[in-house]
Amino acid sequence: MRTRTWPTVWSALRLVAAATITVAVVAQFITTVRTAISQDRDVATTIANFFSFFTILSNIVGALALLAAVVWFWMRPHHEQREPAGVALGLAAATSYLFITGVVYNLLLRGYPTSDDHVAWANEIVHVVAPLFLLLDLFLAPTRRALPWRAVIAILAVPIAWIGYTLVRGPLVIDPTDGVAFWYPYPFLDPNGINGWGGVGAYVVGISTAFVVVGSLVVGVGRLRTRAPRVPAPA
Repeated sequence: MRTRTWPTVWSALRLVAAATITVAVVAQFITTVRTAISQDRDVATTIANFFSFFTILSNIVGALALLAAVVWFWMRPHHEQREPAGVALGLAAATSYLFITGVVYNLLLRGYPTSDDHVAWANEIVHVVAPLFLLLDLFLAPTRRALPWRAVIAILAVPIAWIGYTLVRGPLVIDPTDGVAFWYPYPFLDPNGINGWGGVGAYVVGISTAFVVVGSLVVGVGRLRTRAPRVPAPA
């Protein structure tokens, strides 16, 4: 389906995907806040905790990157066929983050008990639908731009900052659901668990390595897809 209408079709699909992700995040946010209010929990802490989940951050990045790509497509000069570097980096980062979000959730966290504010359909969108769409976007989007290898460093910066923020903030927060004097968004980052700081350190190394590998693969695929065909030398 590589016709002249394909970029327009894919831009429309990007808009639908961005809207779907946004609706899922907003629906979960509203339910989380309503539950906190109804159960007399600390609402400010609940909201801060909501936006401390990497799942939520990665989906927000995904929705914004897709929306930026759509806006660029409809406002671009006619001669431009590839997205600008900023949009391309946003899409590469979103693809990396959502891919890892989907893999980690479905392999490590899917079996865990859900909270009382859990929205099942929104959960599937942010953990399955969004990662799959960004993965398809990596291979099918006709306007993806090649990025230099140093883009992997920029992709890695956000998850590293998030890990640092999580570990510093965790012991300073009282869990609004049960009053425990710490809060971590994921059990594998909680040093109070059975594996302690050693387990957390191992997971941090593993997560960082995963982001380097996935970010490199995403950038590599983009470079391969946009590589110009070789022109044979004149005889």
